[in-house]
Amino acid sequence: GYHRDKNRVVTVLELPFLGVENLAQEVAVSSAVYAHPAAAEEMAQWNAKLLMTSPMPQYNLVGTGEPRQTLADFEGMRVRATGGIGKAFSAVGGVPTSVTATEAYQAMEGGLVDTVAFAQHAHLSFGTINQATWWTANLNPGTVNCPVVVNIDAYDDLSDAEREALDSSIPEALDHYLANYGELLGRWDAVLVEKGVQKVEISDDVIAEFRAKAADPIRDEWIADMEAQGLPGQELYDLVVKTLAEAKAAN
Repeated sequence: GYHRDKNRVVTVLELPFLGVENLAQEVAVSSAVYAHPAAAEEMAQWNAKLLMTSPMPQYNLVGTGEPRQTLADFEGMRVRATGGIGKAFSAVGGVPTSVTATEAYQAMEGGLVDTVAFAQHAHLSFGTINQATWWTANLNPGTVNCPVVVNIDAYDDLSDAEREALDSSIPEALDHYLANYGELLGRWDAVLVEKGVQKVEISDDVIAEFRAKAADPIRDEWIADMEAQGLPGQELYDLVVKTLAEAKAAN
């Protein structure tokens, strides 16, 4: 979302409404894309190697005033959202702005935005939950992909033992990440009560309408754009769909 012109390949993971349901599935699809030659080649331009993902759950909105519960409510809504999520809200009349995460609280406080789209930890970390009166529990329009990368020269300079230590620590690091984030998700309802924030459930009909207006057109545009730049857009999208289906079947 922040550097889509530099990191084009991984933006397939930021397309709206991919259907990712949990962090384990997010790890699966991210890892598959990171392992694709197109991802490695693009990152090599910046002398960077994709090491692992820092998986983020689906984003949801916080806002003030009356909850936004219909697509009509999104019309003209100023929302802090980047990447595919921003495009999704734009498709239904929202006005996305890509202020940095650290500026989101001030943007909300000063009235620059009406709503902010973040994962749960970021609503806490950047204080937007403290400005909010409501949070959407199930809008789930997508997420932002955050790779961990290492300098290729530095990685190559490691001894075999050091490289093995780094590489072998990745599964353990991801397991710890998922367990730690799971604790936050487990107490999120208590956080909402503590902050006095209303939990808003969007109807299935509204979500289906949102998906119809945003998912397919944005996906098709992304694939065409990538293919025009010589990148395997369709192949990358198909890889995500296949990997996600396999991850769901395994759960």
